[in-house]
Amino acid sequence: MTNSLLKTYTFPQSFDLELGGLIQELTLCYQTYGRLNEKRDNVIWVCHALTANAEVDQWWSGLYGPGNLFDPEKYFIVCVNNLGSPYGTTSPNVQNPETGNRYGMDFPDFTLRDTARSIILLMEHLNLNAINLLIGGSCGGNIALEISILKQAFIKNLVLLCCSAQESPWSIAIHHSQRIALEADPDFQKNAPFSAAKGIKAARAFALPLYRTPTSMNKRQEEQDSNKVKDFRAASYINYQGDKFAKRFDAHCYYKLLCALDTHNLARGRNSVENALSQIEANTLVIGIDSDIFIPVVEQKKLAHYIPNARYAEINSIFGHDAFLIETEQIQAFVKTIVAKEGMDQLPYL
Repeated sequence: MTNSLLKTYTFPQSFDLELGGLIQELTLCYQTYGRLNEKRDNVIWVCHALTANAEVDQWWSGLYGPGNLFDPEKYFIVCVNNLGSPYGTTSPNVQNPETGNRYGMDFPDFTLRDTARSIILLMEHLNLNAINLLIGGSCGGNIALEISILKQAFIKNLVLLCCSAQESPWSIAIHHSQRIALEADPDFQKNAPFSAAKGIKAARAFALPLYRTPTSMNKRQEEQDSNKVKDFRAASYINYQGDKFAKRFDAHCYYKLLCALDTHNLARGRNSVENALSQIEANTLVIGIDSDIFIPVVEQKKLAHYIPNARYAEINSIFGHDAFLIETEQIQAFVKTIVAKEGMDQLPYL
């Protein structure tokens, strides 16, 4: 048996941000599973999605465990809470050392590239010789892309799910609609943790159907009573999910994370998207989801086209964008068979 360990790392210097601000005391909260081998290269590094956390064995449980992709008996698996997350890493929900008060909305603006740079600091702190597999879905895939450009040969294999080279106007519009919902709650102006519960519930309620599909919603929330005129299952589902999210996530963190997600653009400072993607040296598998309306497969096909050593695979699912958390059997099948078949460097267990 292997034990998971929750740890923290505090960077001993101030952390300069891409947009001009800085964080004086950057702390990263991370989870590890399994053990490093003598070569310090049996590493699977997971980049989590926008509102997830470092406990990958819980939210990606279908990939975790002996015999699965995330096998703690064979690999040293690491996942760190992203910059701005309310789960232990420096965020709006922690104390500002300059004022002694909670940061709240005074937390400095940051980019996903900053998040990638903060993760690289942890990689260097752990004194790893290589990342065998770097994997991320959605926002986590965007972060993994940045890491792969910044670290290049250090990343041996890369798996990207339902992500893109830059945030689209479509996605930015969805994010901004959520920010409007947050700002509409008077409690959002309070510098208090987990305030603006109504605002964050409304923001989540707006976005949730876009993470799924009409097919999945119609199938799972269909009414059996044809005479029903209120208290519909679909409405109850949205209420339930909104309430659950408001209890576990901080509104100010969510706002800042949405802003950071808008900044995602690999071309910034690199001439073009094509030039940026050409710098990735890892053997890469890009996975799209055929029903994803949030980040459509055209975005993943573009990644696979311009990353030099990349292949594309597509998940068939009714669950839309969220399928990357649900269709774990398909994900494992692609990583275990397509990666090997296409002649890319095999992971040790293949």
